[in-house]
Amino acid sequence: MKQDLLSYEILLASGSPRRAGLLRELGIPFRVVEAGHVHEHYPSHLKGRAIAAFLAEQKATAYQTPLGDREILLTADTVVWHRGKELGKPAGHEEAVEMIRSLAGYTHQVYTGVCLRSPGKKKTFVVATDVTFANLTLQEIETYVNRCSPFDKAGGYGIQEWIGLIGVERIRGSYFNVIGLPVQRVYTELKKMIHT
Repeated sequence: MKQDLLSYEILLASGSPRRAGLLRELGIPFRVVEAGHVHEHYPSHLKGRAIAAFLAEQKATAYQTPLGDREILLTADTVVWHRGKELGKPAGHEEAVEMIRSLAGYTHQVYTGVCLRSPGKKKTFVVATDVTFANLTLQEIETYVNRCSPFDKAGGYGIQEWIGLIGVERIRGSYFNVIGLPVQRVYTELKKMIHT
């Protein structure tokens, strides 16, 4: 751990317990803050990677409290992209089942956009991971949705949950990106930010 990074405080503008847990594991001082109200809408011409970047920046803009000299705001948004379409958070049981059925047997992309903002700098980046699901039975999908209620997760699933254990054949890229925060890249970009 870079010692000078420990003298900064990260302001995580996210209600995601998974992002907070990953930052905690990283060992960097942080606290969770309210980003302000953000409508998670985006221009219709944007596609997967661009959507994630746009929404991460929208969240950073929504945070209006002035930042201290040793504070860095972190906002993020994760997009599941499959067959030219974004799969957001399912509205209920049936939609979650349908989302996972559409992913089963195929490879989809997970994009997480991250925006880091300090008083004088801003850096936005997107990390992509390919996730390949095995063919799944309807019973397996129903079991997962009933057990884990993945209604707060893009694409209707959490790779760290039961469905990931039995259904994910392979991934190409960062596993933690699929959970919601590409921590290796975040760590690298934070080090750059405080030294440039």
